[in-house]
Amino acid sequence: MADNIHEALNAVSWLAGRWSTKEGRGYYPNVPEFQYHDDLEFICIGQPMFNFTSVSRHPEKNTPMHQERGYLRIKPGTNELAFVVSHNFGLTSLEEGIVDIDKKEIVLETVNITRMSFAKPPEVKKFKRFIKLIEPDTLEITLHMETANNPLAEHLKAVYKKVD
Repeated sequence: MADNIHEALNAVSWLAGRWSTKEGRGYYPNVPEFQYHDDLEFICIGQPMFNFTSVSRHPEKNTPMHQERGYLRIKPGTNELAFVVSHNFGLTSLEEGIVDIDKKEIVLETVNITRMSFAKPPEVKKFKRFIKLIEPDTLEITLHMETANNPLAEHLKAVYKKVD
């Protein structure tokens, strides 16, 4: 797979591959704390971007909980990133940010959100996403969320192990 990574992605090449967690945790004001299993993929097909998928499952029932599809693109020659994500509950977010090449850490923040007319409330207003490589085979992702009812607050946190 490393042979297919576009040279523009060198600053974030450590994301390439499949990642999995059995210990995802979610919390938010007025929402009972929950756990989830999640599988992520960052795959490059030769373009200056990663194709992204995320599938979360209930830890006991193994039923689907949340899915995301999208693209993580880097502005060639910079540390600037754009992440377009489509969520299965009727929302699409555009997040932009930077990668700290030395720390192997990405910080992304919403610049635009669109939602289908019948998406369930409360309306999501903002995401802030932190992706950090802790060890060569260990990735930590933290997602903060703001809704029409609550200010920006940590919502999801998980530590992933590299599958391949």
